[in-house]
Amino acid sequence: MAYGITDTRPDGVAGQGLGARTRILSLSKSSISDAEIQSVLDALAAGGTSGTDDAVTVAGLAKTGANAVHVAVQGSGVLTAGADYRGVTGVTMAVVADFDQNPA
Repeated sequence: MAYGITDTRPDGVAGQGLGARTRILSLSKSSISDAEIQSVLDALAAGGTSGTDDAVTVAGLAKTGANAVHVAVQGSGVLTAGADYRGVTGVTMAVVADFDQNPA
């Protein structure tokens, strides 16, 4: 959790300074290929069904091993996690962290 600072104490308000909303996603599959990663990135940027998988901007990528990748995306739309993510067989997407500038 990020904290704003008032005087010398944290004010306890959750938030972040990365944009309206930044999420960290994990993509996992045994021996995930660069082509599979690119397919998911293209799908994230293009968006799918409005209100289910809205388009987001890919802000960063970190390979965490042969079987996993973390992706930072920005955008306030809806993302639905799951297996065979956006038609890429065997790739599972999960939301690891959700930084919202204006949490409810």
